[in-house]
Amino acid sequence: MLRPWTFQIQFERDSKKAIYLQITDYIIDLIKNGTLKSGDILPSSRLLALDLGINRNTVIKALDILISEGWLYSEERKGLFVSANLPAKERSRYKKDIQKSILQNQEKESVIIFDSGLPDTQIAPMRELASAYRQIFNRKARINPMLNRSEFGALRFRESVSRMLNQTRGMHTDYSEICITRGSQMALFLIAHALLNKGDLILVENPGYGPAWETFRHAGAELIPISVDEKGIDVEEIERTASTQQIKAVYITPHHQYPTTVIMSLDRRLRLIELSNLYGFTIIEDDYDCDFHFGLRPIAPLSSLDGANDTIYIGTFSKMISESLRVGYLVANNNIIQEVGNLRRIIDLQGDNIMEQAILELIESGVIKKHIRKASKYYLNKRNYFISLISKYLSDKVTYKEPEGGLAFWLKLRNKQDINKLNQALKLRGVSIIPWTNYSFDNKIDGIRLGYASLSESQLEKGIEILSKVIR
Repeated sequence: MLRPWTFQIQFERDSKKAIYLQITDYIIDLIKNGTLKSGDILPSSRLLALDLGINRNTVIKALDILISEGWLYSEERKGLFVSANLPAKERSRYKKDIQKSILQNQEKESVIIFDSGLPDTQIAPMRELASAYRQIFNRKARINPMLNRSEFGALRFRESVSRMLNQTRGMHTDYSEICITRGSQMALFLIAHALLNKGDLILVENPGYGPAWETFRHAGAELIPISVDEKGIDVEEIERTASTQQIKAVYITPHHQYPTTVIMSLDRRLRLIELSNLYGFTIIEDDYDCDFHFGLRPIAPLSSLDGANDTIYIGTFSKMISESLRVGYLVANNNIIQEVGNLRRIIDLQGDNIMEQAILELIESGVIKKHIRKASKYYLNKRNYFISLISKYLSDKVTYKEPEGGLAFWLKLRNKQDINKLNQALKLRGVSIIPWTNYSFDNKIDGIRLGYASLSESQLEKGIEILSKVIR
């Protein structure tokens, strides 16, 4: 059991108040102002006397008073602790302070958090990953890790990612076109600064992925929002814009669009490729949520289609395994890859070679493949349960399209409602949702994104029940 730091009590030697009473009042003040909290352990009388340079009997006298008044309590062979039951005259004041603190912090401490669509770590192969990591770490710890570093990531891992993309997503990649990153956000950052210059125009989905917008702005680009409907990004709007202005890139999330979850139709994918070739802009495809698909077969990436000559593809293992696992990758032509590598060398010289090899071991052993198959069934059942909750609590308040994959729902409100006020009302009831500022250029949206995968069934029902009472 950890002992606290010593007290720095400044005694007034000339005071009429005895030293033991000064110690008593000092400790009471520490409890009142929250420095000492219920359950905190105090130094022993011997240590206190030694630190304060006074007689131990003086300290014992002070502690006896604190115990008798109910400020402290003693446990045999354990020590002295701050009491959970404060003296009666202080209890009401503390109760008011606690209630005030709860009200002030309700917004910060939501019990139920509807995230953006994170996986359930309870079913992730974390034990296998940890075991592989330990074994590789023990082997590599004896070798200078800087000897085999690469700004592009471990060679065998890049080769494995290339095979995965070619075999499961119909792409035609080579390891030399792949750079490993610490998550998809780093991939976006590297791409933005390798591709974009100050003043370049980039088209983005609206609603869309706010963190990507922030990254593009940081690179100096100017953003033009393009609307999204039930078939994905509006390619006619893209064509009108590209025909009158020089567009450098278009950023899309065509597979389970963020945040609406819609899948971009094949005719729009093909037309976007035609426009890219015609007007010379790059398509940045963020395939953040491709691993879990509940239909007959997953949708192939736009980057795998014929004629897709100028695309950059982003993927991640975070959604596949765990959000805490910050390993992603990007696929681009050799020129972009070289630029990306130069940038990554500056901000991440060594990378995470050991984690890359641990994931590689899980891929080659079949653990990842088995996990995806198992997790897909698990998330399908949870998605269907979530649908039943919507039918039970929200059928007259929202509309939605059943997602064919991914780990989130997009609920459109039947009656217009201020999303900010909705958010605040939910926070006061212990529920948190994604702020509209994360996916919209303005507040003119009529939907909310709710991730369902990381919550238990009881949390999902409680959260939806509360939501039903807040939505008009």
